[in-house]
Amino acid sequence: MNKKVLIISSTPRKGGNSDILCDEFAVGAKEAGNKVEKVRIADKKIGYCTGCYACQKTGACAIKDDAKKVIGKMMAADVIVLASPVYFYSISAQLKALFDRTVVVYPNLTNKKFYFLLTMADTNRKMFDGALAAMRGFLACYEGSKECGMVCVSEAETSRHYSPVRINGDTCQHVYRIMGDVVANAFSVGKELT
Repeated sequence: MNKKVLIISSTPRKGGNSDILCDEFAVGAKEAGNKVEKVRIADKKIGYCTGCYACQKTGACAIKDDAKKVIGKMMAADVIVLASPVYFYSISAQLKALFDRTVVVYPNLTNKKFYFLLTMADTNRKMFDGALAAMRGFLACYEGSKECGMVCVSEAETSRHYSPVRINGDTCQHVYRIMGDVVANAFSVGKELT
């Protein structure tokens, strides 16, 4: 296949469920002969768009941060994988900020293939709808964008055998880990990307 695949992980939790799906998708895509890069945007400094539209006049964003580099990688990719936990029935703030910052290249992020990786703590799969609408809305802004596949994992598909995780000294008892068959699904989707 030999496609350039960019995986954008927007979870603030490194090694969390969304990140695990990204890693497995990457393994599958690499095994199929593609060049894969994963970017954790939570580790980058990406500010929110201020709506100044300086980019429309100058061709460059007035905000000097990591968004320029990430957007450049998006422009160069054949396939873009968007991964997010579902927060309040939508995508993460980190991913939304990146979407908004692509105004600097609007309308030129064209003819890309997209895959979605979503995780949530809710058991009702209908609650993915808001996040999927946000992702599909982003694709609708760019001509030739094609949704090619997704893996959506709800709490019902995670292991009930969880380990307490300490965050800032507090113990969080509600961190679940993805079960093996769901991880295998992300691997398979990555391996079979078109």
